[in-house]
Amino acid sequence: MTDPRYTKLAKLLVNYSCVLKKGERILLDMIDVPDEFTVEMIRAVRQAGATPFVETRHSRVGREQLIGMTAAQAADVRDLELFRMKKMSAYVAIRGADNMNENSDVPSDRMKMYSKVIRPVLDYRVNQTRWCVLRWPTPSMAQAAGMSTEAFENLYFDVCTMDYAKMARAMTPLEKRMKKTDRVRLVAPGTDLTFSIKGIGAKKCEGTRNIPDGEVFSCPTLKSANGVITFNTPTLYSGTKFEGVKLELKDGKVVHATANNTKRLNEILDTDAGARYIGEFSLGFNPYIKSPMCDILFDEKIAGSLHFTPGQAYEDCGNGNKSAIHWDMVLIQRKEWGGGEVWFDGELIRKDGLFLPKDLKPLNPENLK
Repeated sequence: MTDPRYTKLAKLLVNYSCVLKKGERILLDMIDVPDEFTVEMIRAVRQAGATPFVETRHSRVGREQLIGMTAAQAADVRDLELFRMKKMSAYVAIRGADNMNENSDVPSDRMKMYSKVIRPVLDYRVNQTRWCVLRWPTPSMAQAAGMSTEAFENLYFDVCTMDYAKMARAMTPLEKRMKKTDRVRLVAPGTDLTFSIKGIGAKKCEGTRNIPDGEVFSCPTLKSANGVITFNTPTLYSGTKFEGVKLELKDGKVVHATANNTKRLNEILDTDAGARYIGEFSLGFNPYIKSPMCDILFDEKIAGSLHFTPGQAYEDCGNGNKSAIHWDMVLIQRKEWGGGEVWFDGELIRKDGLFLPKDLKPLNPENLK
């Protein structure tokens, strides 16, 4: 018997996130996902009158491919993937992983090369298709969250099938405020950072691009960020886990970076010229996500959090920065995590993870659940 939660999530992805229409094509990119859910996705696509194309991948097999990847093979993969992507109206990627560190021993130069070569596929998908990306709940994710497998699965489906339309309505005032804002200041333990988002714009993320969702993002103007920011959540990038990341910025550029693995951190930030500039600033507020689990699609939405992103800027609300890197680093500002403040043009917008202005209070956890 099919789990009814599978059916509910599949219909949300097809009908709400992708707004799939009759006659359209969608690529379902399924990595370590149960066949039962892939089948539900196919059925939901067909019910919408669209055509499903399915890619089934396994992370252990992908690791083996990356270890021996040559530049010539990467170019062939790019060309084939880009040809297929240009046939699609929409794209859904669902990524499970029995081991979140599966790629940790792929040589960094190999990962750097592949990221650069494959980038046009990601750029086309982000800018030219309707897309949504999410994780699949696994025991390794439950372990990272400090939860039992069953409890984590229950949390996952609560988060992924929540009332995103209600959240979208509550986001609108924050999006409007960010569009009008010039100066931003972030304050927290080990953090005092200022930058401008003037003229950049802002975009609310309401379950149409990521599931789970719950953020409004903008981007610092390219050379405006000055100060220091210290992240209090672990972050996983290219298979390596980093803790205690601290970035010092001058005129928009990361001029000093430390962490538990400072050498590897700086290797990634030296991928290309754009990797040390910032491509995103965002406030997160999903009421169901309270603690980090080293999975960025969840962690960047944590209630009372923000993320600050070295690397590639989005074309929507971007500063033009280009890089093979886009590394969302998360700072939680709730009181039990050390607290913190977010200021827009001299007005205190959020303190200790809670929004203060009347028009933003609907985004606080007690009002979103």
